Amino acid sequence: MPADDTADADDLGTLYVVGIGPGLPHAMTQRAKDMIETADCVVASNLYQEFLRRDGTLPPESAEVEAPADAATDGGTATGDGATVGSNSGTLLERPGGARQTLVRSSMGRQVELAREAFERVRAGEDVAHVSGGDPNVYGKSDLLFTMAEAEEAFDVPIEVVPGVTAALGGAANLGAPLSNDFCTVSLSDKWRGWEEIEEKLRAAAISGFVIVLYNCWRDYEHAIEVIREERADDVPVGIVNDAGRGDAGRNLDDETHTITTLGEATDHDDEVGGMGTSILVGNAETAVWENDHGKHLVTPRGGRDVDDF
Repeated sequence: MPADDTADADDLGTLYVVGIGPGLPHAMTQRAKDMIETADCVVASNLYQEFLRRDGTLPPESAEVEAPADAATDGGTATGDGATVGSNSGTLLERPGGARQTLVRSSMGRQVELAREAFERVRAGEDVAHVSGGDPNVYGKSDLLFTMAEAEEAFDVPIEVVPGVTAALGGAANLGAPLSNDFCTVSLSDKWRGWEEIEEKLRAAAISGFVIVLYNCWRDYEHAIEVIREERADDVPVGIVNDAGRGDAGRNLDDETHTITTLGEATDHDDEVGGMGTSILVGNAETAVWENDHGKHLVTPRGGRDVDDF
């Protein structure tokens, strides 16, 4: 819809792209929690809906109510001109206190359709919280929504990104202090780019001395490890983290887990590399295993500094 055919700015809602962190509500920022609790419509996958119900950030399934007769069915929104938004999408829920909220299930195959629906809801005056795991700007949902806004000429729709804790940070916290020096993230997903490009980035990161955090490890992480080994010593520490921040709600294994190993032995841990919740952190020449009475940790001192530097 061209911008000059849209409602006045004061009549618009806002599309919030909300990063909820690794999963469970305790890892969200307060602003992310507030946006989800107060939005007119929340777009989230079944998994994220389950996580967000843990502490009432989303109402339970039992809070479903029947849509009013003069509104669109299944949680749709009636607009001023009699049109409906999302008439085949969503469930109407009643929050504590009586406020109504539409919950829409997000899935990989519906992202374009859901982006269009979000734009229309915002034009109808709704605030929409589009949930992204981790941080929306780290392999999350933000680029999709801006790209769709460009394609749909939705220049009238206000879009705000609410940051969250990404897997690299959540996993690093489990491991200790491995990211205290320069680091980078590399996604192993080859859906939109080939392995030639991924290999080039891995080699550049390894040669440059970055601590490297690998995302989408289920996409042939063994290949990535072998590329890094060409430029980095086999005794460099490596951390394998599953479902950081998800506690006993972890889906890859029984639970939230982490393992400390070495680059040379990283591919011996196939049983610890699961699905989307797995990230692998590859240390650099300064990363060391530090152990106390409570366990092993990874530490990468900033610039190689020691106590005297403080």
